[in-house]
Amino acid sequence: MTAGDIFAILPMIIPAAAIFVLMLLIAIKRCHVLTLIVAVISLAASLAALISGYQQQARQVTELLIVDGYARYYMALIYAATLIVCIQSYGYIKHKTIVREEYYVLLLAAALGSAVLVSGTHFTSLFVGIELLSLSLYVLITYAGTKISVEAGIKYFVLTAVSIAFLLFGASLVYGACGTMKFLEISEVMFGSNMLSPILFLAGTAMVLIGIGFKLALVPFNFWVPDVFQGAPAPVAGFLATVSKGAVFAVLMRYFSGIDILGHNSIFFTLTAIAVASMFFGNMTALLQNNIKRVLAYSSIAHFGYLLLTVIVGGSIGIAASIFYLTAYFITTLMAFSIITFLSGGEADLEVIDDYRGLAFRHPIPAACLMVAMLSLAGIPLTAGFIAKFYIIAAGAKMKLWALLVILVINSVIGLFYYLRVAVALYSRAPGKKMPEREGILFEPSFSWLGGVVLAVLFLSLFLLGIWPGPIVQLILTLTNFSI
Repeated sequence: MTAGDIFAILPMIIPAAAIFVLMLLIAIKRCHVLTLIVAVISLAASLAALISGYQQQARQVTELLIVDGYARYYMALIYAATLIVCIQSYGYIKHKTIVREEYYVLLLAAALGSAVLVSGTHFTSLFVGIELLSLSLYVLITYAGTKISVEAGIKYFVLTAVSIAFLLFGASLVYGACGTMKFLEISEVMFGSNMLSPILFLAGTAMVLIGIGFKLALVPFNFWVPDVFQGAPAPVAGFLATVSKGAVFAVLMRYFSGIDILGHNSIFFTLTAIAVASMFFGNMTALLQNNIKRVLAYSSIAHFGYLLLTVIVGGSIGIAASIFYLTAYFITTLMAFSIITFLSGGEADLEVIDDYRGLAFRHPIPAACLMVAMLSLAGIPLTAGFIAKFYIIAAGAKMKLWALLVILVINSVIGLFYYLRVAVALYSRAPGKKMPEREGILFEPSFSWLGGVVLAVLFLSLFLLGIWPGPIVQLILTLTNFSI
């Protein structure tokens, strides 16, 4: 490797080095604050390295990784989201009787695995990244040590093992049909005359889709997601909804970027069926939930159903629309889970929607932030969610996918009901000045001034993207001019 290669992957080297530093510090002396500081500094340094090199041309580092504009943007999104989760986690876990320091090691490892995923151009890097991400999440989901969190971790472990088995078998079939495991070469072989077996390729691609579908919780591979979201600690659930899913979606988009999906009926109809089923199932099931974590879990199924439309569209317009949508989704979802984290500093997470009734009269600022997050997820104007859906609709309209766009609009209306249900509960009545008690569990807010600063930044970013999206759109278009 050359010095240029090392500089290109410096944003991955920094968190990897920080993991070793943290393990040494923990072995010498346990200190929650010091561990948090090291984790935050390493993530900030990684973001600085990405910003300093964002204008550099795409660089292939070995056959496994490419550091291009697409990878840099997603890595920046991943590290920024992980930084937010780290900061919000401090107040959440500092009063809990659990081991605290290793939590940040696992978060950095999961972020590193996600960074490998978004820069991977080979099935080998896909498996390395997804294993590093998954192994960290197994422990993070069960970190609270409660019965429900352990059950959630086991479910995630079993179904992730199944998804990776499908990915491995699918990759072997694709390799047998194409003679390569590089994403770009696979698309080249597909359009050439070197395809050994089209049937083998379609079977392998179907199994790869099944494996990725499990990780994205797309229908019909979604049954783990509500229980895992409910059982995981609130900040981990936010990480799972954003960083984990976003990284896997980035791989899916890169894998299909060289394939003309609209020209291949079998792949087109498969992705269309999954997208439509995910939209309807996610939104209709969310209507029946009384647990805010489960509402956000089913909501995420619907949102990634919307995002599949950008995969079907493909090309630069589909890539740009998906990146902007994920940016808005990251900001909105992290803000929602930040509020849940803020209100869940006691013995258990504040999950039941009825417990949020009258929150505006007890904690008006967090209530306003949660309401705005719900409105953005619903796609109300002046929020980032509205502009994100507008770009997806524009991408679909350019390719004349009118039936899918009508279904997307219908599902957006359905989603409006359960998002507004949460928003109305916040301002419905004020049962008292104290947090609610349920089954003898006392809920106390876990506020920290740094967490408040992060929440303010998320709040402003959500409106800034909704009112003035031009700069971020231009940045996305500039970066996606790099080879994908």
